[in-house]
Amino acid sequence: MPIQLEPVYKTELGALYCADSLKFMADLPDDTIDLVVTSPPYALHFKKEYGNANQKDYIDWFLPFAREIRRIIKPTGSFVLNLGGAWQPGSPIRSLYHYRTLLALVDEIEFYLAQEFFWFNPAKMPAPAEWVNVRRIRVKDSVEYIFWLVKDPMVKADNRKVLQPYSEDMKRLIKRGVKQTVRPSGHVINGSFASDQGGSIPSNLIQCGNNESNSDYIKNSKLAGNKVHPARFPSELPRFFIEFLTNPGDVILDPFAGSNTSGYVAEGLKRKWMGVEIRNDYAEESRLRFE
Repeated sequence: MPIQLEPVYKTELGALYCADSLKFMADLPDDTIDLVVTSPPYALHFKKEYGNANQKDYIDWFLPFAREIRRIIKPTGSFVLNLGGAWQPGSPIRSLYHYRTLLALVDEIEFYLAQEFFWFNPAKMPAPAEWVNVRRIRVKDSVEYIFWLVKDPMVKADNRKVLQPYSEDMKRLIKRGVKQTVRPSGHVINGSFASDQGGSIPSNLIQCGNNESNSDYIKNSKLAGNKVHPARFPSELPRFFIEFLTNPGDVILDPFAGSNTSGYVAEGLKRKWMGVEIRNDYAEESRLRFE
């Protein structure tokens, strides 16, 4: 697809652009992207250096992007959105902005929610400090939300591409076999339950940290004397959804690319990709992932 804007850099399969992604997506044709996977700035109480809308204005800020995303993804394509939770200012009460955003995406933009996922980050810092560390009246919040949104309920997806290793118990069960039985829940377990399918079907809980310290991106950033992006997307998240929802040669877009983890992972998985980052310093530095 022809793009008039000159990229910050290109690779064999993709390109990173420094631009306003709303304007960038407006120039893309309808039904051309196989997967949009992204983590936009969250609606946090405290302002971050990369910019973020407040909780009150978040839906009005984000919905124009969502309209463009729905237009440009194929009927067989998917939109995977990572949104972290937030707290009400000055109170140990959770914000509902991410739920309201989801409802607006379904009711106003007319996406379907194919499935919700949960990102468990064991390395997340205990916060807010006032309620978790000082007064000790809340616990550490270690889960973020990932919404898998689609235009068509029967979109392209194949969980056989993301099978997990069998547990030791399951390996023994496959070796021993099982007789047909009925669980107390009413589920019927037959002999095929213990057949070897190549791995276990993954759950919608994805565990990974975002505290990388020895990646090439981190090393190259330090060697160049650059400040590392403060909110990096862990590579396991885009990797899971790219493998699950696309095929080699498909087109991936991240409209809030940041340090361009999505593009880097897509390149390694032989997918075409485009990344858009509005800040020039982040866009320039993200090339270090490919060097």
